[in-house]
Amino acid sequence: MLARSPRLPLLLAAGAGAAIATVPLVFLLVRVRQVDTDRLWSIVLRPRTIDLITNSLALVGSVTISCMVIGVATAWALARLQLPARPLFVVLAALPLAIPSYVAAFGWMAMVPGIRGFFWSWLVLTAVSCPLVTLPTLAAFSNADHSVVETARSLGRRPARAWCTAMLPQIAPAAAAGGLLVALYVLSEYGAVSALRLSVFTHAIIDNFRTLFGIDAALALALVLVALAVMLVVLERLVRIRGERWRVGSGAPVPPPRIRAGVFTPVAMASLLVVPVVAFGVPVYAMLTGFTAGGRYPLVWSEWLATTGTTLGVAAAGAVVALFVCLPIGALAARHRGRVVSVIEAAGFTGHALPGVVVGLAFVFFALRVAPSLYHTVYILIFAYGVMFLPKAIGAARSSIEQAPPTLTDTARSLGRGPIHAWWSTTGRIATPGIAAGALLVTLTIMKELPATLFLRPADFDTLATKLWGLMNVQDYGAASAYALTLMVVAAVPALLLSRHSGRQD
Repeated sequence: MLARSPRLPLLLAAGAGAAIATVPLVFLLVRVRQVDTDRLWSIVLRPRTIDLITNSLALVGSVTISCMVIGVATAWALARLQLPARPLFVVLAALPLAIPSYVAAFGWMAMVPGIRGFFWSWLVLTAVSCPLVTLPTLAAFSNADHSVVETARSLGRRPARAWCTAMLPQIAPAAAAGGLLVALYVLSEYGAVSALRLSVFTHAIIDNFRTLFGIDAALALALVLVALAVMLVVLERLVRIRGERWRVGSGAPVPPPRIRAGVFTPVAMASLLVVPVVAFGVPVYAMLTGFTAGGRYPLVWSEWLATTGTTLGVAAAGAVVALFVCLPIGALAARHRGRVVSVIEAAGFTGHALPGVVVGLAFVFFALRVAPSLYHTVYILIFAYGVMFLPKAIGAARSSIEQAPPTLTDTARSLGRGPIHAWWSTTGRIATPGIAAGALLVTLTIMKELPATLFLRPADFDTLATKLWGLMNVQDYGAASAYALTLMVVAAVPALLLSRHSGRQD
């Protein structure tokens, strides 16, 4: 049940959050307007820009298609096949979430020296991105009504056609949403493609920004990157709108019997191990080998400890910022409908279409124009983290609050409890686990963020990501291994907690 008109305090709080979410896009557009139009078009249409567009779209397309195929197949196998130790395979399917792409690239470069180019970029990005499709599609398989397939088969359709016409439309929205996340992730990728020497938009934006006369070029390329990201979001929305979910009759979905793979069980199990080995196994082995072999310079343990503490601190602070901004927007979107609510929710998701390198660039202009004293301080970095990953927190808050019937709060109010106490004792308790999962996801993503951190970090300020990146650039693989292993361990904790939360939902 949806309330017709939101209370003014909630509407104002959500509106303020939406305004904060649009800061990067607004300041990027304001700064672009200061560039001469002819100069802007000359940059956008020059052959170098066309080459970057071609490379970026080819990488996005190939990785997204590969992840969609592998992710849907993996989700189907985990949902339908009778496998020993199935919970273990679900955890292994989620494990690449703990691996930043540049760490995976670093591991493969240490194992196979001299690798570079499109193929290796595709391999690394496909392996680390597969869980973005696998996990939501697995949940969709679990919630789908399989009796529809049986009904289609009873009408004379062959098994493959019955599955495509009855089951595929039920999982398509989840798979498309995962594919969108993969496409946006690859489009905004910087670390792995830079390490593997593949020229794409993000690499060119940062290189131009670092030169005195390249600011206009960086802005023009950032604008093209945003346009491509918006096109991807619109495309996914069209697929999601066309996707259908239905059931035969009412009640809970009908779970299908699991399929016995028989002699093919070892083949299925081995296939499910390929992505975790490529994304996780090889990098971990390379880093353990590099760590035991030692580096060019001895590891300073006090510096390592300080960097680890800094990473955890700024990640937690950024998650808190995202949490406070997202709660009014999520509550408004979960309980109300209307044009104003739709605009506020859409504004909150603006960061969904903004790559990290663009957000970092926009916040540089924001700090220089609005608050110069905040430029290159930890405060602007934390604020940028909160805004950048706000969509992840909003999505979790909205879906979690929607699970709590609003009548519970009304009942608590009728028993004499105040508005805040009534909301917290009913909706708050039900929504807290999902909101906490969203905060964990934001924390995990912040710890792995590289391009925005490179743009905004103060002098002599390092996170595990930037420290690792610096050591990789000087090819000190021994010392880099220690930071890479630490980043994987601290990122694995929220990743495993998220997989357990998804398992309980399943």
